[in-house]
Amino acid sequence: MTFGEILKGLLEEKGITQKQLANELNIAANTLGNYFRGTREPDFETLKLLAGYFETSTDYLLNYRTGKTHSHKEDELLRVFRAMTDDQKDIYITQGKAFIRTDRKEAARSSRLTS
Repeated sequence: MTFGEILKGLLEEKGITQKQLANELNIAANTLGNYFRGTREPDFETLKLLAGYFETSTDYLLNYRTGKTHSHKEDELLRVFRAMTDDQKDIYITQGKAFIRTDRKEAARSSRLTS
């Protein structure tokens, strides 16, 4: 994913427009538009400002792999999880485990049908 695609996803998740982001962070709207189009990249200070605003890491924004996770989706899962309250985390974990159990049951049922 490009920086612009990641930024766009974060905007959609937060439910704000590029213009609102530009106003809130005091970044020129055309500069921000260039980030989305991939014709310009932020400097370090702007990158840190964006990471702080979206409560994510600069590595996530840059789609940089540190080797500690296996994919951008895993990074995204961690970012979302870390932004949750403790109660939300408990629900999220319970639902994840339910997905895994359901998947295993369906795989076992499918295996019996093909045998």
